[in-house]
Amino acid sequence: MNRTELADFLRRGRARLTPSDVGLTPGARRRTPGLRREEVAQLAGMSVDYYTRLEQCRGPRPSRQMLTALARALRLTDDERDHLFHLAGEEPPRRETASAHVPPGLMLILDRLHDTPAQVVTDCGEVLAQNAMGRALTRDVLSRPRRERNLVRLYFLDPDARTLFPEEDRAEHARAHVANLRAVAAARPDDPEPAALVAELRAASEEFARLWDEHQVALRNRATKRFLHPQVGLLELDCQVLLSHEHHQLLIIHTARPGTESYERLELLRVVGLQDLSPAEYGTSWDRTS
Repeated sequence: MNRTELADFLRRGRARLTPSDVGLTPGARRRTPGLRREEVAQLAGMSVDYYTRLEQCRGPRPSRQMLTALARALRLTDDERDHLFHLAGEEPPRRETASAHVPPGLMLILDRLHDTPAQVVTDCGEVLAQNAMGRALTRDVLSRPRRERNLVRLYFLDPDARTLFPEEDRAEHARAHVANLRAVAAARPDDPEPAALVAELRAASEEFARLWDEHQVALRNRATKRFLHPQVGLLELDCQVLLSHEHHQLLIIHTARPGTESYERLELLRVVGLQDLSPAEYGTSWDRTS
């Protein structure tokens, strides 16, 4: 691990960003350009002390999970992300598989969606980033261990995940998850990730195994979804999906039609649903972003 070069790279990455670049309010006048250390720590889901020690060449070696969070917080390109991993003495993630690094363009869009629930997921269903409204609508998935951030795994193995949807819609959601995963697995036969997920779910869920054997295929696209929110009630939302083919990622955006009851309830969610959201400290929950 090259602590000196890593510290310099982090400082320069922080200095080139402004709060508006990452969806934060500028606040009071700043004496120096760029983000503050506490802002980078907040975006990466780590403590300010931990991040400060990294910039001061005295921090412990960051985990791969933490390096991914830092690359996302600093809006690094793929090449810059790989350089960050090398400085920390880690091998960069393989690029031919679904990347856990959200490219700056997608993060820029996500940062601008202040009043709309949105999240970035891999085509296999792993949640990579969520804005505040996304956390308010579908819970803070990123506060879970990484294994528990996959929406397909959660839907079939965690009964609580289905309570987000009306009971009469749940069978259709199950079919959609399976049909999408089958299309992804067929498109990437040499990628071990979708194959491993399929094998795990076939063994653990009779429902998944039955639906898999039906051989339905359909990639995620535009749809209308209904959500049961414990605070604001039933919301009927249009689901728009933007694809990043190079990274095998999807930006999923949920909107309500103006003038509808769902639109009013989504506005209410923007007020009441964000009150309990706060950044987690490193050591308890490494990232707080669903």
